[in-house]
Amino acid sequence: MFKLDPINLVISTLVATGFSSAIFAADVSTEQADSSKKEAKQDKYIDRIQILGSNDKLRTQGGATTLVSEQALETFEFDDINQVLATVPGVNIRQEDGYGLRPNIGFRGASPERSKKISLMEDGVLISPAPYSAPSAYYFPMVSRMTAVEVFKGPAAIKYGPNTVAGALNLVTRAVPEMQEGAIDIAYGSDQYSKLHAHYGNTQGKFGYLIEGLHTQADGFKQIDFSDSDTGFTKSDLMAKFKYDLSSNGHQHFVELKLAHAEEESNETYLGLTDQDFKASPYRRYASSQQDRMRWDHQTYQLTHYIEFDQLDVITRIYQHDFARDWRKVSSLGEDQPSLLDVLSAPELFQAEYALLSGQAAGEIILGTNDRNYQSRGIQTDLTWLQDFAGLSHKFDIGVRFHQDFINRDHFEQSYQMTAEGKLGSESEKVFTTVNREEVDALSIYLQDTITLGKLTLTAGVRGELIESRYQNRKDENDWLTKKSQIWLPSLSAFYKLADDYGVFAGVHKGYVPSSPQQDDENVEAEKSINYEIGFRQNGSGFTSEIVAFYNDYSNLKESCSFSQSSNCDLDSDFNGGNVNVFGLEAQIASQFSLTQTLDMPWSVTYSYVKSEFEQSFNSDYPQWGKITAGDSMPYQPDHTLTLMAGLNATNWQLNLLAKYIGEMQETAGQGQNLSNKVIDSSLVFDLAANYNLYGEHSVYFKADNITDEIEVISRRPNGARPGKPRMFTVGYKFNF
Repeated sequence: MFKLDPINLVISTLVATGFSSAIFAADVSTEQADSSKKEAKQDKYIDRIQILGSNDKLRTQGGATTLVSEQALETFEFDDINQVLATVPGVNIRQEDGYGLRPNIGFRGASPERSKKISLMEDGVLISPAPYSAPSAYYFPMVSRMTAVEVFKGPAAIKYGPNTVAGALNLVTRAVPEMQEGAIDIAYGSDQYSKLHAHYGNTQGKFGYLIEGLHTQADGFKQIDFSDSDTGFTKSDLMAKFKYDLSSNGHQHFVELKLAHAEEESNETYLGLTDQDFKASPYRRYASSQQDRMRWDHQTYQLTHYIEFDQLDVITRIYQHDFARDWRKVSSLGEDQPSLLDVLSAPELFQAEYALLSGQAAGEIILGTNDRNYQSRGIQTDLTWLQDFAGLSHKFDIGVRFHQDFINRDHFEQSYQMTAEGKLGSESEKVFTTVNREEVDALSIYLQDTITLGKLTLTAGVRGELIESRYQNRKDENDWLTKKSQIWLPSLSAFYKLADDYGVFAGVHKGYVPSSPQQDDENVEAEKSINYEIGFRQNGSGFTSEIVAFYNDYSNLKESCSFSQSSNCDLDSDFNGGNVNVFGLEAQIASQFSLTQTLDMPWSVTYSYVKSEFEQSFNSDYPQWGKITAGDSMPYQPDHTLTLMAGLNATNWQLNLLAKYIGEMQETAGQGQNLSNKVIDSSLVFDLAANYNLYGEHSVYFKADNITDEIEVISRRPNGARPGKPRMFTVGYKFNF
């Protein structure tokens, strides 16, 4: 189909820049744009990396969207993206480790497994390790260094594929400052938690730069039987940006280089507990998991060129992300033995195996080290053109992306001898179990036209995905399996302004998630749906709200197996779910009361209702489905979620309380699986945060997560019951300069 290499990327950049200049040459002869167009093009570059922006005007495009601003992120000082998304409606999450190290995020009922159904971006660029060939996001950027988090659903997500069924999540990093700016953030908390976060930047003449570093660590809140090893983590992240200004005639024009390195070492496991052990000691870990450990490192290289004219702006980005990981963890008890999930779901049936896992008996334990390395790279150009045509005001958005990614899997297992004293002995020789490579070349195109007709704004768009994928089982030296696919995804939305600060909107778009490179499309189809929404939006007089009803009509729901779900399925095998309907309501309301001249009370309400139904009965080997009866609902999809936030803001102090309710969730949709009829009970968690300005730019903060110490099972996947984070306290100090 096509290949990418650095030379081609540079040539493509030059072509894109030349293309923008050619359009400008043709455009200079047009009449000066009216005031509305000038207003629309202000801060256009910011709108490229922070797509929603942070202005106070009513957004007139269709599609449900949410912006979590820098101020909101700093209010609770959350490190966990799961906590950040508590104020975003329509989000369904399966927690796993309590710290949010590997989030499982879905929108509008889509599977949350490793956030594989959403398009995950950083500064508008795909950031998953291999978003086409292996979309499960075992890497997730540290939210502590972000200045905004944006969520797009419905027709608003059509620009940010390849996955357009659920939506897109964009994380915004700190921009190069226009003048000297810096800050230091130091924190310490429960379980030896600590954080050091600093950034400094400046612009001198035409050259600007930013250096930012973040380090967090904790000893963990679990205790391993027969072991003094901690269950915590260490994470570090370093980013640098260098910007050179080429602006002239009042139009922005610059190039920017972004470099980043991140790494993690965490003593995390896939092994949970039996329900009985969880009730007795929820923060216990079995002795067999004492050597479980994840290590990864991630690099980003990104070159950005931006140029704007009166009615036109073009941004071109060349990017490459490298990610390598190995995760040694308990994987099985050997051949012809029951699975780990079987044992922990029914320990009374597998008493000998349970005794071995818990270190109460001697025997053989199999640990698997899933070495993987990923790379994604490409070039994307996004263009916005304001133009009057046929008596109407048009805003054309056009984008082209050449993208290539791959994953190499080198999975091996080693057997360890569990002693009667609960210790793991020396390991055996490595036995390789999975050695394969999946890779994808993809060409993506989108075209969107936004037309203003008085109070009515119409947006029509189409996205094209042309994909060539290849798979090779290198362990058996099989030939390459190659397949090609292409699809066009239309969208249409409308917004009608009822008054200056509120209006109604509606939209429809086609959703799509590609199938795995190793899957035969004759047996496993890509995921497709037609998605509808209708809503109300208000922004004015200190009051904002968005209320949306949605309906997603899946012609085929697709799921794929991963180790993060259980050990009972073949890695990366895909499954068809057929026709499924998902419908619901999302609401977000926020405002602020003035209690006195110096005391304000901000508040917000976020509510989601989601319901799903399989439209036919069938039997599936997919561990989260099983034997489906028409009318069954999808797993990990609470009917109701509700988040309430209230605070007090004075001249030099703030106090905020967040309460989040998550309704009951099924572990499995149908019958016949070992987690069938198991549910995750509803939960209500309270978080508290306070900030006090000492003097000048010095401040201190305090936060308490889960202040009522709610102890509930947050998931029984991958293998056994797992707890959420217990009550934790953190104190911190900030200095801005």
